[in-house]
Amino acid sequence: MTIAEHYKAIAPGLTNYLVASGSTYHTACDIVQETFLRVWRRRDELMEDAAQVSGYIYTIARNIRKDMARKSSRETLQEEITDADVGNGRDAPFATVPMQMEEDEERRILRRRLAKALAEVPPLLRESFLLFQMSGLSIREIARQVNSTETVVKVRIHRAKKRLRELLNVD
Repeated sequence: MTIAEHYKAIAPGLTNYLVASGSTYHTACDIVQETFLRVWRRRDELMEDAAQVSGYIYTIARNIRKDMARKSSRETLQEEITDADVGNGRDAPFATVPMQMEEDEERRILRRRLAKALAEVPPLLRESFLLFQMSGLSIREIARQVNSTETVVKVRIHRAKKRLRELLNVD
C-alpha cells in the first residue's frame, strides 16, 4: 500500500480516536498531519503489512498527543464538532463525514453523558475501547499497538463496555 492509501484508510478513524481521547478536532487534525509526515519520512523502512503500519501510525499519533499534552496541560474533551470545525466542505480534511446541521437537546445531553462516562473509565480500558469502537481497528491491530496480547485487549474492551453500562445505567 502507498502512504496515500494508508492515509485514506486510517486518517478518519485516527482522527475519531484522537477526538474521543480528549483532543479537540483541530488538534486531532494537526496530530494526524504530523503523524503522516513522520510516516512519509520513514516510508522506505515501513513494511507492507497493513496491520503493522496501522499500529505504527497509531503509536506515533499517541506519542505526539502525549507530547502536546505535556506542553499544554490544559487540553480538554471537546463535546461536539461544530460546523466551524468542519469548514465549508472544500477545505475540510474529512468533509465527507456526514454532519447534522442541528442536534436536538436530547442528543447533546446524551453526548455529554457519554463523554463524562468515558472520562471515568480507566485509561487502559478506555484506550482499547476507543481504538476498537471509534477507530475500527481489529483486536490484532490493537494488541500490536498497545504491546499486549489479543486476549488482554478483548478483556479490556469487555470491561470498558461493562463499566460504561454501569455509568450510563444501561441494561
